[in-house]
Amino acid sequence: MANKTLAFEIGTEELPAFDLHAATGKLGGLAADALDGAKIPHGDIAVYTTPRRLIVVVADVPEATEATVEEFRGPAAKIAFDENGEPTKAAVGFARGKGVDPAALERRDENGTEYVYAVKETPSVDVAALLPDLLGNLITSISWPKSQRWGSRREQFSRPVRWLFAMLGDVVVPVEFAGLTAGNTTCGHRFLAPGPHEVANADELISTLRSAHVVPSEAEREATIREQVKAIEAETGLVAELPARTMEEVVNLTEDPTVMVGEFDELFLAVPKEITVDAMLVHQRYFPLFNADGSLTNKFLITSNGNPKYHDNIVDGNQRVVAARLYDAKFFYDEDLKAPLEAYVEKLSEVVFQESLGTTRAKTDRVVALAKALAADAGLAGQDAADAERAAFLCKADLVTGAVVEFTSVQGIMGRYYAKAAGETDQVAEAIADHYRPRFSGDDTPASMVGKVVATADKLDTICGLFAVGQGPTGSSDPFALRRSAIGILAMLEDGLDVSLIDAIDASLDIYEKGGLEFDRAAVRAEVIDFFVTRTKVMLRDGGCAADTVDAVLTAGVEEPMTIVARARALESARANDKETFDDLATAYARANNLREAEAGADVDESLLNEHAHALAAAVTEAESKVAKALAEDDYPAALADLAALRAPIDDFFANVMVMDDDASVRANNMKLLNRFVSVFANVADFGKMAKAK
Repeated sequence: MANKTLAFEIGTEELPAFDLHAATGKLGGLAADALDGAKIPHGDIAVYTTPRRLIVVVADVPEATEATVEEFRGPAAKIAFDENGEPTKAAVGFARGKGVDPAALERRDENGTEYVYAVKETPSVDVAALLPDLLGNLITSISWPKSQRWGSRREQFSRPVRWLFAMLGDVVVPVEFAGLTAGNTTCGHRFLAPGPHEVANADELISTLRSAHVVPSEAEREATIREQVKAIEAETGLVAELPARTMEEVVNLTEDPTVMVGEFDELFLAVPKEITVDAMLVHQRYFPLFNADGSLTNKFLITSNGNPKYHDNIVDGNQRVVAARLYDAKFFYDEDLKAPLEAYVEKLSEVVFQESLGTTRAKTDRVVALAKALAADAGLAGQDAADAERAAFLCKADLVTGAVVEFTSVQGIMGRYYAKAAGETDQVAEAIADHYRPRFSGDDTPASMVGKVVATADKLDTICGLFAVGQGPTGSSDPFALRRSAIGILAMLEDGLDVSLIDAIDASLDIYEKGGLEFDRAAVRAEVIDFFVTRTKVMLRDGGCAADTVDAVLTAGVEEPMTIVARARALESARANDKETFDDLATAYARANNLREAEAGADVDESLLNEHAHALAAAVTEAESKVAKALAEDDYPAALADLAALRAPIDDFFANVMVMDDDASVRANNMKLLNRFVSVFANVADFGKMAKAK
């Protein structure tokens, strides 16, 4: 018989947009696992979802499963049966594992040795009989962040389930869930073609929905929205902002999207555009429209799920909604401007930063003190140093302003506006806006050195404080996003903030101690440093640095992240440009390190050296001086080149010197020379790590 199409639809009340998007990505895999688990052959699986439905369409489903015969060889018969011919525990366990009765085990001779076999026959089963339970279980296998019950039902789902559709070809599959039994009818668009709509065959479900004003897939709805937006842009000469996250949400709020143009009073253009954009994108899911020069216009795009026949009513209703939000924004902005930004700092005493670390006002004082230390280390002076201290003092003040309380995503940004309005310098204002940067991996760092200082002080205060009170991240949890903060600090160090992170950690812990916080200073310091070293290690590996290169640098005891980065990259570059030399040098280093006796010291007696040992001793003396000079100048490529020059003399030494000489004094002197050779590498990298990786 010909294979058929299986179509299954779960009809619901409107599902949360982001939860629906996540479920869409998983549904196909869940369906495949269910079918494969039941040994039902099938073809391609297509998934369609809208705010009111989840659909799985499976091609080439047979009417019956295949009958199968499986044979499994077990233990030897002499182990499987005792002298009385009774099954042993080995035979019983084998039979149970294969799902057969021990009495059904067969004996088969193989080259003179008898083994037992389990033969498992699985008869063909009508697929239609398997599907009701299988599809019912598929419903409950879908995971939701939050589920609910409805009416008097005990079943749970993200939103109430209102209908079920299930057909295999032209036969209804009676799936049951939450008091519903699947049939051959579906529902169309809630307003344009609600239905019910009868479907004659599983192959016709999607086409029936299309005719009922349902665009059945995320990709199609997004394409439809983008096409309409493009047409409006061409007509108006304006440019729409279409953030990916907002688009993802809008796509899953509509079944048949229609894009319309709304507008608001130009009065609101006097409000900082970030608030207006936030009100539209985040709160109302509207797309703002901009002029070609990037300035905000008083027009925006509405993505409607309603009847286009009522275009004017829909636009008018949405305009009223956005006007209310913008009136709020303007009110809060105007009220906030009645006091200078500095006036809000004391109100931070009413905001708890962290239970054990006090208020945000207390955090502000710590950030100011740490910013002063960082600014001094970075060489900032005069106005720059003053601006860093002032920006640190004001950077959290906008958190208690009306605009930020109402529109939280503009924190920092509003601080910049309020700082400028209060007469603060441009550098202070920009540093306030930038101090949350970088907000994620790859985000821009603060534009100015003052901004980098304040951002680093803020993030490092949080990291050190939370480690001090035992709230550092675990393997599975990082509720305060400390890893992200650490990555942000490393990004700023890479982007030119020339300070010692170790010194900054010490300064932060000093500030906490002086503030009366009790903690194990040495233990917390070690934890925080290790936390940054680990992040540095991950950053280097993600950037393509070989694991053994990173380990070679770390084993040398380097803790300063930018020193680790510089040395690892220099070593990686040198190794790439002359791989043979550095790999051989790593092997020679490992050999010397393994042979030497550290307790012998490094006071070499030149009179006991032959000409080959003399050559190595001279090369080591020269390298000691050159490497020390290169490290003092942070010239790691030069230090590595100086180490590479030791390859020839160490190779010659091993080829021509009996290291373990019969003369104890010569042997001990050789050990001292090897100790000196190894010590040249101590402050650069452990080349032995690279040798082990070969």
